[in-house]
Amino acid sequence: MITDTHDEVNVLKLTIHGALIGYLAGYKNGRNVLSMADEFTHNPKRPTFSLITHPKFPNADKLMAEPWARNQRLHPVLSNLLPEGSLRELIAQGLKVHIDNEFHIFSYLGADLPGAIEAMPMEPEDVPDYVLNTHGKAKAIKFEKDALDKKGRDNKFSLAGVQMKFSMKEKDGRYNLSKGDVLGDWIIKTPSTKHKFVPLNEYTAMSLAELVGVDIPEIKLVELDKLDNLPQINLPDEKQAFAIKRFDRAGDQRIHMEDFAQILVKYPHEKYASANYENIGKVIYDFSGDALADAQQFARRLLVNILLANGDAHLKNWSLIYPDKFTPRFSPAYDIVTTSVYIDNESQYALNLGKTKDWYVVSLEHFQWWANKSGIPWRAIKPHLDDTLSKAREFWPEALKTLPMDAGHKVVLKAHWSKLHEDFKI
Repeated sequence: MITDTHDEVNVLKLTIHGALIGYLAGYKNGRNVLSMADEFTHNPKRPTFSLITHPKFPNADKLMAEPWARNQRLHPVLSNLLPEGSLRELIAQGLKVHIDNEFHIFSYLGADLPGAIEAMPMEPEDVPDYVLNTHGKAKAIKFEKDALDKKGRDNKFSLAGVQMKFSMKEKDGRYNLSKGDVLGDWIIKTPSTKHKFVPLNEYTAMSLAELVGVDIPEIKLVELDKLDNLPQINLPDEKQAFAIKRFDRAGDQRIHMEDFAQILVKYPHEKYASANYENIGKVIYDFSGDALADAQQFARRLLVNILLANGDAHLKNWSLIYPDKFTPRFSPAYDIVTTSVYIDNESQYALNLGKTKDWYVVSLEHFQWWANKSGIPWRAIKPHLDDTLSKAREFWPEALKTLPMDAGHKVVLKAHWSKLHEDFKI
């Protein structure tokens, strides 16, 4: 095969917790190929890269034996590590690349991805021959790294999601955009120019969720003048950002996690339509290191999203975390927002539960169907739903009075409570 410019590749070395996963080759024609390292594939004690590569997952060995090849987009396990929406546009503009040039964006953000995966550029002479021979004969070339770094861009982190949010390091009550080898320990979500008072909304919804037994990280409202070195972005005339502690970081240590778009091998644009809550429930119950407790927590959160009129609990807003580097557990909750205050006549949640998405139709009967289809014993689920409802009815009306949600938004939420099925009215 004659080598031409289409066969020139940049190569990234992918690692997790210091263990080599493999090599990601980005071809000039947009093709990208992940080749697993033999030492990773044949190590039964390897750290978990993705649940689909876990030794106990069906067909994991077969999946890892073949290169993962895609055009333009990366494989979903990697593609879902990249930001969406405005943050992606901001980074792509800074790099002067198309927003769909995922290899290039990934190579730039590879030192601070969500979870524990790291992607580091390789020198051509260090690339193994087998990586260059997966699709004909290719030639490794140097990254144009120096040119990128000299432009002085500081937003070298990746957070999936469509809202403007930044990984920041807290010190003495101030929050600084994480740079270089410093890992951010807080995710800061700035106010939206499109929707009013989103930080107050999310802080309130997450606080209400915690009151009824939902596991959440530490959260705060942070004054905007406490945020240092933000990129130049438009901000509305609001005073506070929403801050949530990163549960994939512990000091300078990375803790691996992945969302359910990665686990179910779906691209971000498929996050609303390619699966249902039964699919998620079954994965949690079949593979979690504490299956029943995590399934019960999932059921509790499903109900809370309905009670709080959150229509955005799509595949990317549920995750597994690997605290021991190997065993999956259900991660703490995040991105719980009362979305109905921003969407006129919204009446549906994100994915099917018991064959319905309708907030005002769904009942305990639908949850029982969900449990049966997920393979989870209903007798172990119903007491947790009953407990969630009991606590919501007891605590939420009074708590809402003092929480910082906008007054008009509170009116919409209370009206939502009155329209729910008799099983769930508050």
